[in-house]
Amino acid sequence: MLPAKLPLSKQIAYACGMIGWSTMTNIIIVMLPYFYLPPNNAGLRPLIPQLLVFGIFNILSLITASGRLVDAFFDPFIASLSDKSNNKRGRRIPYMKWAILPAVVFCALTFYPWVKGLSVHNAWWLTTTLIFFFMGATAYIIPYNALLPELTNTGAERVKLSSLQQVGFVIGIILSALVNNFANVVERFLHITDRDIAVQYTIWGLSIFSGLVMLVPVLAIKEKRYSNSKPTHLPLLPAIRKTFENRNFKYYLISDFSYYMALSIISSGLLFFITVLLDLPESMGGVLMGSMVLTSLVFYPLVNYLSKKIGKKPIVLFSFGLLSLIFVAIFFLGKVPIDPKVQIYTLVLSASFPLASLGILPNAILAEIAQNDAKRTGENREGMFFAVKYLFVKLGQTLGIALFAFLTVYGKDPGNDYGLRLNGICGCVLCLLAIVFFSRFREKRGR
Repeated sequence: MLPAKLPLSKQIAYACGMIGWSTMTNIIIVMLPYFYLPPNNAGLRPLIPQLLVFGIFNILSLITASGRLVDAFFDPFIASLSDKSNNKRGRRIPYMKWAILPAVVFCALTFYPWVKGLSVHNAWWLTTTLIFFFMGATAYIIPYNALLPELTNTGAERVKLSSLQQVGFVIGIILSALVNNFANVVERFLHITDRDIAVQYTIWGLSIFSGLVMLVPVLAIKEKRYSNSKPTHLPLLPAIRKTFENRNFKYYLISDFSYYMALSIISSGLLFFITVLLDLPESMGGVLMGSMVLTSLVFYPLVNYLSKKIGKKPIVLFSFGLLSLIFVAIFFLGKVPIDPKVQIYTLVLSASFPLASLGILPNAILAEIAQNDAKRTGENREGMFFAVKYLFVKLGQTLGIALFAFLTVYGKDPGNDYGLRLNGICGCVLCLLAIVFFSRFREKRGR
């Protein structure tokens, strides 16, 4: 029997899951460097020493990398369990349900350092909480994304559901960027004078909210009704090997990795770019991110239209090119005789189209890769495709944070900002790398 078509209400319920996951993940990306290694004009106390290991890596770089390294081994494990599951409720929903609580708890605990001051003990605590957070987030997002190709039947349906999913993702970006704005409200209403505590309360509130919206697809979607996918019987290692044999997937993967590494540089650096390079208040971070996201929503119908007319590949390549120019401009922030607000708003609004297209199209492209592979091989390994993708997404995010943290060694304060500017050059190189590899991707036009 054919599965029922997913109605709009269920599509929106599906997108709600991305809101929660995106909020918590982007809180880690946006706030971690700023909370533990703040600039000297942030009103926060440094919590981790700026020590170099092997003369190259600072401690925060190694912490973020170690958390993701453990997660890297967990991704394919969860994907394999989900792909092979015979649970009566479906292959994906049961795993999502149990992943929510640990993700919520450890996201919040990440911002509760062991020592309220500069200490190496905070490094060990941060490493532990990040590992458990990443494992919880992985156990949710891998089966969640594997549902996308299983709940859709045509390319148009995949792009539409991916668009709604991306709306959820950008809502999460906005909420994470508003942490300092919410903390200002907490300070006023609760009469808190310690900025650290206000930020911690805010992150607890956002984490709990995230968990609640992550529950929405779990409760609203009856997986067996809208999907008839069959469990795969491939063991873990052969499933991983066969996934990497897909030529298109390899080029997709490298370009996606480069994009998320570049995006993490922007997310981690936004508060620094605003307060250090442009001497603007940190509360502008949420306003700027909100402006970029809301403007990107205007482009969603255009991206959907163009993807049908000219295909997805040209749009993705153009977006990478535009982002490379935006990164070059970051290097010159505050050095040109233009009002600082005009400079930052110009960059942020210019990034709106790439944010829209690179949010919508990659998941739709990957869903098609997974479905075409299933038709060719007879094995439904959607979970494994998305596991490998998100392994590289998270590695890209981690290396982006690590690169940003490393470059702060060369200057992150007013008057000593060369390290922040170097991030613009690195981001440009990453976007050019994405263009080189995705240009080799072979797109099949049609359904």
